Amino acid sequence: MSPRSIGLGLAAARRGGESGRLAQELRQRAEVRLTESLDRVPEDVEALSLEAMRAALHDLHVHQIELEMQNEELRRAQLELDTARARYFDLYDLAPVGYCTVTPTGLIREANLTAATLLGAARGALVKRRLSRFIHSADQDIFYLHHKQAFSSGQTQRCDLRMLTCGGSPFWAQLETIAAVDADGTTVLRLAISDVSDRKRADGDLRIAAVAFEAQHSMVVTDARRSILRVNQAFTRVTGYAVEDVVGKTPDLLASGRHDSRFLRSLWKAVLGGGGWQGEIWGQRKNGEVYPAWLTISPVRNGHGAVTHYIVTHDDVSERKKADRRIEELAFFDMLTKVPNRALLMDHMKRAMTASARNRTLNALLFVDLDRFKALNDTLGHDQGDLLLQAVAQRLAAYVREGDTVARLGGDEFVLLLENLSGNMDDAASQTKIVGEKILAALNRPYLLGSADYRSTASIGATVFRGGEVSIDGVLKQADLAMYKAKEAGRNSLHFFDPTMQTLVLRRAELEASLCRAIGDNRLELHFQAQVAGSGAVVGSEVLLRWRHPDHGMVSPAEFIPLAEQTGLIMSLGYWVLEAACTQLAKWATRPGLAGLTVAVNVSARQFRAPDFADRVLAIIAASGANPRRLKLELTESLLVHDFDDLIHKVSRMKVSGVGFALDDFGTGYSSLAYLKRLPLDQLKIDRSFVRDVLTDPNDAAIARSIVALAHSLELCVVAEGVDTQAQRDFLASAGCDAYQGYFFSPPLPVGDFEAFVRRASSALEA
Repeated sequence: MSPRSIGLGLAAARRGGESGRLAQELRQRAEVRLTESLDRVPEDVEALSLEAMRAALHDLHVHQIELEMQNEELRRAQLELDTARARYFDLYDLAPVGYCTVTPTGLIREANLTAATLLGAARGALVKRRLSRFIHSADQDIFYLHHKQAFSSGQTQRCDLRMLTCGGSPFWAQLETIAAVDADGTTVLRLAISDVSDRKRADGDLRIAAVAFEAQHSMVVTDARRSILRVNQAFTRVTGYAVEDVVGKTPDLLASGRHDSRFLRSLWKAVLGGGGWQGEIWGQRKNGEVYPAWLTISPVRNGHGAVTHYIVTHDDVSERKKADRRIEELAFFDMLTKVPNRALLMDHMKRAMTASARNRTLNALLFVDLDRFKALNDTLGHDQGDLLLQAVAQRLAAYVREGDTVARLGGDEFVLLLENLSGNMDDAASQTKIVGEKILAALNRPYLLGSADYRSTASIGATVFRGGEVSIDGVLKQADLAMYKAKEAGRNSLHFFDPTMQTLVLRRAELEASLCRAIGDNRLELHFQAQVAGSGAVVGSEVLLRWRHPDHGMVSPAEFIPLAEQTGLIMSLGYWVLEAACTQLAKWATRPGLAGLTVAVNVSARQFRAPDFADRVLAIIAASGANPRRLKLELTESLLVHDFDDLIHKVSRMKVSGVGFALDDFGTGYSSLAYLKRLPLDQLKIDRSFVRDVLTDPNDAAIARSIVALAHSLELCVVAEGVDTQAQRDFLASAGCDAYQGYFFSPPLPVGDFEAFVRRASSALEA
């Protein structure tokens, strides 16, 4: 009800009371009239005629009936009025809105039960109390203006303000007020009071939500089908998409393509199953730029648990990542050279020591100190010294592998950590020496400092270590001591901490120089080990390299071949062997009993991968005059796992010219049936590791039989290496092996001795 309805209802109720009083007065007047009529009856009634009496009685009876009818009508009207009045007051008192009538002076004249409940007082206690008593002090001015406008305008006035209960508890109320004339003619205010606290709180929540939605976080609201309903300004700012670009579409338009379908399925599974997901992803802006973002997806569910919406926030974390990298640089990197500092070096050394202890590999530490760096600072200034340090750091970083570490400890001291070297101490020391000498050479090159050239050298101390055998501080001290020994030795040199290792490194250096001279001076020898067919006939040989050192005597191939691999000499060494083998084939071609022999030459993986390998082999054959069909190149299985197409191309090209190919040490590496099927081979060689135990190890025996069966199924010849006994030969013969090579027949022999062996074997067969 409005305040106007309140006044009309109250007036109607009062008019109902007045109607009751009027009916009572009518009855009283009717009774008076009846009495007066009776009083006028003549005293001499007896003198009236019977007819006159009947007429008089009839009038009285009619009059009585009229009165009774009027009384009944009045009773019905009264009952209806009483019912309406009761109904009105029930509605008035129990209405969900509080109603009050207030005098011009502000006193409460009457109030309904709801108003009394809102104000926390009995209805009777409110009468004659000032309504302003129940208005919050902060809103008294609002109430005053509202009160004044209601009296002056004659129109309904509305306002929201805070009211107080009798106990002093505040609540938000909406007042609807209008001026009216009361029953006594007094102008009053009729007020409707509504408690709007919940609405105010909801409005506040909506305002907060609106402010939050337009906060710095990029936000998206979608429906249950992930169709975008709304985005905020931050979303537009971050992604470059306007509202009209995205509404009705899905957030998939931000996909960068860097996340596979498995990742996306797991993301949505987590959202639907666990209530949400958050994590870092790659997003893509409208202009195509990919950026890192922190994504949060929260489902909104109804009362039945069904998803109705999704709230998606994603923050561009590019700047945060830049800041993180900057913090990491400050904490773990040298600000001048941008290489790791001591703290990060210690962390990498811990990791390297743990890994080497587990994998049984070795690591190396090189301590690099610039020679006479102080003189540069004193003469050219610290700015030139800084330029030199930056240039040194760049050169050092260029000569280490990915995963190794270049660090600056301070001043002119640098440290190189080489990880995952060979598990053999000699090999690891050799690897370290190669890196150290490359660094010495790089640091010896001139530096351009400003507009002037400057030359500098360095002294390097090296130590090789394995985790668990020495502490990190111990490793640093070893390398530092070795560096000072390099200084004492005249600077611009590499020195190892271990004297034994130092001796080994010197020997390796001497052998390297001697090997280089031996290749150039043609001081290497070829030995030939016979390959014998099942009939006993010598069908060919494998050429093996021997080196007779003038000071150290016969040097084992197990020592100088790895050295040649590490230093790169294997290229020139391999081509020397090919030239010598082809020359020997050309000589045998003119000699009866030797012209039908083949020569097998091992080819290193590094040599074979050279782009011009096939051209050089064919050129060597042509220059020597050898029959290419008598040359067989033995490949290792390691070649099969690197650029197999290039391998097939080179083999096929040489195969067309007649060169044969054998796969050496079969079964010990990476062979697969797919490789064997595609590669145009002529021969498989069973590795000596299987032949050695073929009589005692059932597994080796089974492997040997399988290799023979596999080779024959591919129409390949099988040669067994390392056949040292008659029993081994007989077993392999029973398995179907085609030819044999080993000390049971002949050790590797110089060319003259090999030729004599062939002649003896031929004579034995003829006899």
